[in-house]
This record gives sequence, C-alpha cells and structure tokens, in this order.
Amino acid sequence: MLTAARLGAAALAGALLAGAAAVPALADPTDPASGAPSASASSDASASGSPSGSASGSASGSASGSPSVSSGVPAGLYGKGDPQYDGVWRQSLALIALHQERVEPADAAVKWLLDQQCEDGGWPSYRAEGAACVPAVEDSNATSMAIQALTVLGDHQQQVTRGTDWLRAKQTVDGTWAYNPGTPGDANSTALAVNALLAAGIDPATTSLPGGQSAYNGLASFQLGCWTAAEQRGAFVYQPVSGAPAAPNTIASAQALLASAGGHLPVTTADRKDAAPKTLTCPDTPGDGPVTHADSAEADAAWLTGKLAAGGQRLLLDTPGAAATADYNSTAWSVLGLIASGHSTEARSAADWLAGNGYAWAAQGKSGTDPAATATLVLTASAAKLDPYNFGGANLVQLLVDSGPKPKVGPSAGDPQATRAPGSAITEPDENSGFSAGWLIGVGLLVGIGAGILLSLNRRRNAAAAGSPATGSPSGDTPSGEKPSSDKPSGDRPEQDR
Repeated sequence: MLTAARLGAAALAGALLAGAAAVPALADPTDPASGAPSASASSDASASGSPSGSASGSASGSASGSPSVSSGVPAGLYGKGDPQYDGVWRQSLALIALHQERVEPADAAVKWLLDQQCEDGGWPSYRAEGAACVPAVEDSNATSMAIQALTVLGDHQQQVTRGTDWLRAKQTVDGTWAYNPGTPGDANSTALAVNALLAAGIDPATTSLPGGQSAYNGLASFQLGCWTAAEQRGAFVYQPVSGAPAAPNTIASAQALLASAGGHLPVTTADRKDAAPKTLTCPDTPGDGPVTHADSAEADAAWLTGKLAAGGQRLLLDTPGAAATADYNSTAWSVLGLIASGHSTEARSAADWLAGNGYAWAAQGKSGTDPAATATLVLTASAAKLDPYNFGGANLVQLLVDSGPKPKVGPSAGDPQATRAPGSAITEPDENSGFSAGWLIGVGLLVGIGAGILLSLNRRRNAAAAGSPATGSPSGDTPSGEKPSSDKPSGDRPEQDR
C-alpha cells in the first residue's frame, strides 16, 4: 500500500528526474540542417532506467525457467545447476517449501526424489538415472532432508521408515552422524539427523546404538560450554580438533539450534518467550562437562543473537581465508532456529535483513534461480510471519515454482502487486510491504522521461514556428528519426550474474 510519504517521495523523485531530463531539451543546440537535437533526452533516461543495470531476459526467462532434458538436468528436478552435490538436498527443500505454500508439485518432481532412494534406505547427494547406489557415498544430510520432505507430503510412510532405519543404523556409538558413513561425525549432520527423526515422530533422546550415546548427547558433544571463553559459550563447533583451540562455527551453530529446540522443517509455531535468550550460567570454577539438553537451545540462541547484533542483523562467513561477507544461509537458519526456540522477537530483524538483501542469493546465481536458497527463504519468511509472495518485493514462491516442473496446483495466494523479479529487494525496517527502491526509481524515471520528451517537443515546435523562411526548413515537420521513446525501463528484469 502506498502511504502519503511514499507518494511524496515518488513525486519528488519524478520532479528531480524530470528536471534532469529537461536539461538537454533546453540546452542542446539545434542542427540547422535537420532541426534535430544533438542528444535525445529519452535515450539518456532509458539508458540508466534499469535499477538492476541489466536488460537480460524477462522475469520468467532464463533466470527462473523450468529445467529441461536438453540442459543436462533431469526434467523432474528443481533448478538448472549441476545436481551432483545438492540434487536431493535442493529437491527436498523445494518440496517442503512449496507444500507449506499449498502448491501441489508435479508427480515428476516427487517421483524423482523417490527414485533417488537406495535399496538400503539412504539417499546419495545425487545419482544419475540407472546408476547403482554406492553405500560409502550415501549422504546423511540428503537423507535427513528427504525424510522431512516425504513426511510433509504424506503417503510415503514406507520410504520414510526405510530412511529413518538407515539413519539409525549409521549413527555412531558417540551419538553423532557423519556426512558419509564411516567418517567422523559433525555438528551439522547430527543436527539434520535430529530434525529428520523429530519430523518422523521419533524421539532423539531414545535413539542410540546399543551401549552408545543418544542423538541429543551426540549433538551436545559439539557445543561449547563453561570451560571456554565467555564470548564462545553456547556456540557449536563443526568438529572438535584434538590439540586445537575450540572455534565456534556459524553454520553449525545455526543448524544446531533448530535441532536443540526440538524442531524440524517447516517451522510453524512455537511457544513464544518474552525474555531474551539465556546465556549459560557457569560456576566460579567451571568443569568440562557438556551443556545439558535443557540449556542447549537457550545458550545457542543467546550466542547467535549476539553475533547477529554485531554483524548488522546478519551472520558473516567464517571460512578460514575467506572474506567476512554476509552468510545468507547461516542467517536464514538462525531465524528458523530462533523462532523454533521461542525467540521470534530476536529473529525479526534478521528476517527483515534477508527480505532486503536475499534476492540476489536466491535468484541471481550462475545458473539463475537457486532452488535451495529460494526454498530456504520461503521457509524463513513463513516462519517469521512475513509474506513469501512479496518478500522485500520478490515473489519467492513463483521464483521457486518456475525453477522446476509445472505444478499440479499452482500458487493461489500472495500480493498481486508483488513483482516476480524486482531490480531491488529492499524493505523498510518496520515492514515487509513489497515497496522497494527499485519501484521508486522506476516511477521517477517514467515521469522524468515523459516530462523531458514533452519539454523537448514543445521547444522544437516553438523554434519551428519562429524560423526564417530563408532557411528553407519546413515549419511543421517532425525532426528526422525523432519519436517518443517506447522502451520500458528494465528494472523488473533480473541480472543473470551477481
């Protein structure tokens, strides 16, 4: 909805751009031979009329079009990028997110995921059609996400049970899970396995190998407790390294929070807590025992809340040697975990930051729309009670739909004014109405271009009426080649590359 302030801002922008567009019309000399100005006001304006700086393709074009067999990607799969490492992961996330938004996927999309399951119940990251399963490279992360997807879809209990049986068989005696069987366990894989067990109705506290630790105890083995520095307490490490100091890991901490809070995808409701997350209460002489499950989620939430505040409401990449740039994935998972743990107030600013900045991550990758990123944002928006059909001006649901096979039942909700691919996805801090800076610039440019053209034509008519007959110039002719510009600003079209 447009407020008086926004209308005033649009009018001001239009007036300023109109003045800028009129300058060439008032100042450029007229060529005596043709009567045409040396520069066109309309062409100057349209050259910079795209907030995104791109004029490549429509919103439903290559940035988010359906994959095809000719592109080398299976027809039932979401996304056009190489699925070798994330095929099952992104397909599962897409199905969870679309189901939450009441989009019924194509049978081919569900069948593709079912066909990826191996005889022993696990899923690999991806396997080509007809290829045999290799047990050593079956993927606990892909299996955990596929279990959550099939649980949400319903009517696939046999496949879900085979998947959870595989997870329970691959749990290690210390209660953890590894990415691939036979390798050391890690926090991310253990957290995702806990999510899957919870989605399937299995209590992680009772899940263990004979004589081994439970899944919750396994997850706790990665959390930093009272024996570490105060600023690290509550965070999770990816894997403990013998002889090396503990190092908090942002994505491990973000994904572990949802599991510690007893949640899974999609995040729907949680008991809201009015108080801020509680930091660990440590004795004067702390021991080296693990953080209890009762304290785990609160301690992790407190650490993540502090990191979000320090980073401008987003987490930063902490990969060794990498620049400290925004980590969209960790930020989104933090929002999901905070909401699941009852701290929606602490999650709101980070959700707003994602609304204002997440479009490029979701839709402007090397292969166009990234279905895993887009689905994660859809789930984040819904959990935060924001509109995924108009998330900072972006219709995330439509972007996700367009990245895969045509659904049986398409999107049926959302703000009709939301654009599918805005040039800029920026929201004001206190709302998520879909009004963006790109929209304002586009309106201003249209007003400015139109005013400039009218001023230019009016000046030429006056000059022609006052012209000397000795010049031989016709008094009423339109300058050669001159016509009002009909080019539409391309601000509603996405850039293909970041």
